[in-house]
Amino acid sequence: MNSYKEKFEKMRSAGNLAARTLDMLTENVKPGISTDDIDKLGYEFIRDNGGFSAPLFYRGYKKSLCTSLNHVVCHGIPSDRILNEGDIVNIDVTAIIDDHHGDTSRMFCIGKTSVKANNLIDATYEAMMKAIKISKPNIKLGDIGYEIQSHVEEKGFSVVRDFCGHGVSTKFHEPPNILHYGKKGTGIKLSPGMTFTIEPMINIGKYETKLLADGWTAVTKDKSLSAQFEHTIGINENGYEIFTESVKGYHKPPYL
Repeated sequence: MNSYKEKFEKMRSAGNLAARTLDMLTENVKPGISTDDIDKLGYEFIRDNGGFSAPLFYRGYKKSLCTSLNHVVCHGIPSDRILNEGDIVNIDVTAIIDDHHGDTSRMFCIGKTSVKANNLIDATYEAMMKAIKISKPNIKLGDIGYEIQSHVEEKGFSVVRDFCGHGVSTKFHEPPNILHYGKKGTGIKLSPGMTFTIEPMINIGKYETKLLADGWTAVTKDKSLSAQFEHTIGINENGYEIFTESVKGYHKPPYL
């Protein structure tokens, strides 16, 4: 029996709830809804399905999920901001079940979005999946970063440096850091039992970010659009397992 079998079972449960939360939100994310309403729906769904929302009260954060719109890179705080036609938004959900965390995010297009935005979203999703698909024992963390960076830079986009993926299990954030840029053959080796997120943040413009006065919201310095997708994965003897796969097959927009 694998020494990490029990851990993976718990990660599956938490990841499944986080994924189902995003699945549920999909039909509600449309023009006219506020990001606060999205937050409330997410909180209630996680609570009603036996989980806790990890971001709520984490380091003083007052909401249950993150909603990052347009040029917001990550950690956008839900508010009375209404979603409008043409917006793009990342919704980031982390559910806790049995002390284990499932952390995932997806991009959503509000109504008809620009070709540029759609290309950015596609490239970001593709980069995440390319990195996941090479994940297996004995590859190095730099290989993951290289897959993402080379894919998006070839398309003229840039990889955010100030934020990264992270180990996750009984703690929301734990070692190692998973950089989304890097050189092949560098960094620590992956080994069976490791659980972490891959969550590239990709910008249309330059990669520099700045933090707003609220202490949470990170935006692109040049106000260009940013996109992100995130999965929590585990490394097993043969390769990887995605714990946060959509139950309804919602991988990237358009979903419905």
